[in-house]
Amino acid sequence: MTAGRMLTTLALVAVMATVAACGRKAGLDTPYEAAVDARKAAEKAKQPLPPEPQKPDTNKPFFLDKLIQ
Repeated sequence: MTAGRMLTTLALVAVMATVAACGRKAGLDTPYEAAVDARKAAEKAKQPLPPEPQKPDTNKPFFLDKLIQ
């Protein structure tokens, strides 16, 4: 390998490692959970409260569910 090709390969590996390390190591928040967290944070900071989040309907079928079953 030439020095230029080796440098390019190392740079590419460094970029991939950086991108792979982004994010958090936990499950994703649902919109309902995010709204509840935002409401709690506003309450702690004594700011105006956002509207009360509505519980999601978990039994509502999604049109792509037939592909999974």
